[in-house]
Amino acid sequence: MNLPFKLRLRYLIALLLIGVGVAAFILNRPAPVKVAIATIEQGVVEATVSNTRAGTVKACRRAKLAPPAGGQIAELKVKKGQRVKSGELLLELWNADLQAQRALATEQLAAAQTQRHDACALADTARREVERARALAQQGFYSPQLLDRAEADARTRSAACEVAKNGVTQAQSRIALADATLARMQLRAPFDGIVADISGEQGEYATPSPPGIPTPPAIDLIDDSCVYVSAPIDEVDAGLLQVGQSARITLDALKGQSLSGMVRRIAPYVIDLEKQARTVEVEVAFDTPPQTLLVGYSADVEIIHQTHSNVLRIPTQALMDGKRVLVLEDSELVERTPAVGLGNWSHTEITGGLKAGDKVVTSFDREGVKAGVAAQAEAAPAAK
Repeated sequence: MNLPFKLRLRYLIALLLIGVGVAAFILNRPAPVKVAIATIEQGVVEATVSNTRAGTVKACRRAKLAPPAGGQIAELKVKKGQRVKSGELLLELWNADLQAQRALATEQLAAAQTQRHDACALADTARREVERARALAQQGFYSPQLLDRAEADARTRSAACEVAKNGVTQAQSRIALADATLARMQLRAPFDGIVADISGEQGEYATPSPPGIPTPPAIDLIDDSCVYVSAPIDEVDAGLLQVGQSARITLDALKGQSLSGMVRRIAPYVIDLEKQARTVEVEVAFDTPPQTLLVGYSADVEIIHQTHSNVLRIPTQALMDGKRVLVLEDSELVERTPAVGLGNWSHTEITGGLKAGDKVVTSFDREGVKAGVAAQAEAAPAAK
C-alpha cells in the first residue's frame, strides 16, 4: 500500500525523534558504579577473643638473683649474654674471714679426731684389762677391790671415748656451718639459662632487698628454652576461655607471621588498674616458638573458643549497619538482610537469606554505592 508522501514523512520524523531520544538517554545515563565484590562460599568461621592491650613474651622461668648476704663483690664469674648451667657460680662476695674460720674448723676436726683415736684406744685397753681381771678373780688370783678399780677405770675411759667422739661431731658441724656461711657469699645459677643483666661491678657492695624496699637484682637470669605470651583479656570475654583452646599469636617484631599456640593458664582473679578496663591475664604457649624470639617482645593473641566448619560465609566487612548487605544482581545493587551466625573480624557465617555464589559488595567507601543503582564488579587484581 502506497502511503501519501506527507504521512511517510511524518513517520520518518517520528522514528528520527525516537532514535534521538534513545540515543540521548543512552549517552546521558550514569555509568555503572564499579564495586569490589566477594562471592559467598563455604568455609570455616571461628569465634575469637583478642587481648585488650599488647601482651608480652615472657620466659617460663626468670629469676632476679641477689646474694643471700650482703658484702663486697670479690669476683664476677659471668658476663651479660653468657649462658650458664644450673649450679654454676655467678658471683662471689669477699669472704676471706669465713675461709679462715673454715680452715680453723678443719684443724679443730683433725685435733678432735686425734683425741678420739687416743681416748678410744685407752678405753679399748681398759676394757680388755677388765676382762682379764675378771678371769683371774674367778680363779682367786685377783682381789675384788682391784677388779672394782679396773671396772671403774674402764667406764671412765669409755666415757672419755664418747666425749672425744662428740668432739669430732661438733668439729664436723662447725665445718658444715662454715660451708653454709660461705655459700651465702656465693650466688649460683638455680637453672640453665642466659644472663640478661648484671647490676654491680667487682669491688662494689651488694646487698639483698630488705622487706618492702625493692633493690635492683645482682643478676637477672632467664631460661629462654621455654617462652609464652602473657596477654590481658577483657573480663567480659574471660568466661568464654578455657585452658587448652587454640590460639594465634602475632608479634610486631615478626611482621606477616602468625604463630600457633594454646592457652596454658587463665588467671583466677581480675586485674583492676586505675583508668584501665578490668582484665584477666591469660598465658598462651607457643606450639613451635621461632628461633629469633626474644623475651620482652610485644605480642597479640587471638584465642579461638568456637568453630563452625563447612558453612556459608561472607567477609565481615560486607555487613552494613543492621546486618544488611548489598548484593549484585543483574548489574544492579539489591539490599538484603540475611540471617547471620558465628562471626569474627574476618568472616561471618550466613544461616539464611543468601546462597552460595551470590556476590556481595565490600567497597562501601566509594561514592554512589547504594541499593538500586547500576553497578559493575571491578576486575580482580592480577596475581603477583
